[in-house]
Amino acid sequence: MCTLIVRTGRPLTLMGVRDEFTDRPWEGPAEHWPEYPGVVGGRDLKAGGTWLAVNAAARRAAALLNGRGRPAPERTKVSRGDLALRAAYTGEGPGGDLSRYDPFHLVLATLERVRLWSWDGERLTTSDLPEGTSMVVNDGLDPGNARVLAYLPRFAAAATWGELAAAEPSADPGALIVRHELPDGRTFASLSVMEVALSPDGVAYDFTDLTAERDG
Repeated sequence: MCTLIVRTGRPLTLMGVRDEFTDRPWEGPAEHWPEYPGVVGGRDLKAGGTWLAVNAAARRAAALLNGRGRPAPERTKVSRGDLALRAAYTGEGPGGDLSRYDPFHLVLATLERVRLWSWDGERLTTSDLPEGTSMVVNDGLDPGNARVLAYLPRFAAAATWGELAAAEPSADPGALIVRHELPDGRTFASLSVMEVALSPDGVAYDFTDLTAERDG
């Protein structure tokens, strides 16, 4: 996933846009992981993890974005896809030997707070997201990012977000929904959008498969 939008309040709302190569297999949200009972998310079929996980019973959600920095050594590298699963299930941030992971940003949202962990391959930083509306991208909380400059004011002002996520795919650096036709013939694009609302009364989510819409 390359973009996460978070709005604090009641409900606490998150919207995740996942960008990936279109030939990488995946499936939509469900309880795919017996070792994490009650956790729902879309599953990456290559590595087995997820980019956005929801734990309805605990009123928690966790999102993972690839970061920038020093890659993990190939001989010890493990998938980052388990980080969001464990965070949603346990309510805890990343632990253990992080040197096994490529750089990442992990967001854990509860009714009480929204925390961001950023690992650049050498150092882990932790912060709370501010009140209001925030956007996390592959650069983290970067106010100078072209996508943030173009879309954060729109998300902050909009009562609902569905229309913003329905933008036409574009290769523009400031686009929210992207599509890049690469010289090697592969396509990198926004594959799905998932919006999650957390409140004391429950959790709701809406999932849109952008590939199905495009193919249709």
